[in-house]
Amino acid sequence: MRAALAEAEAALATGDVPVGAVVTDDAGTIVARGRNRREAAGDPTAHAEIEAIRAAAAAIGGWRLDGLTLVVTLEPCTMCAGAITTARLDRLVYGAQDPRAGAVGSLWDVVRDQRLTPVPEVLGGILADDCLAVIRRFFSGRR
Repeated sequence: MRAALAEAEAALATGDVPVGAVVTDDAGTIVARGRNRREAAGDPTAHAEIEAIRAAAAAIGGWRLDGLTLVVTLEPCTMCAGAITTARLDRLVYGAQDPRAGAVGSLWDVVRDQRLTPVPEVLGGILADDCLAVIRRFFSGRR
């Protein structure tokens, strides 16, 4: 999660909401990184999770990300939850909950919906206070 937090901090340089993500293998080695780049790229789909998933697919040479874990600082939205399932990631680890748009338990639970397979293992609340602090700092500077 600390590596994902570093990616979130890096998103601040482009004015993007500070959300960061990494994809790791079973040994914990980082395979790919991503951060929010919607402002920087002018792309509404450039969420940290999508960026990390795309980078992981490029790194391993295929779209099936079996055996890999996505670690992200904020609970994924519906788009990202769908991508996690579609990419066949084995695990999702996230930091802070997102009561406004979270799709891994807060508003919806897309990732654990048994109608969508495979269903990844989910661990939430990891370093949640640290993850939330970065986002709060960002928005407090904007209000």
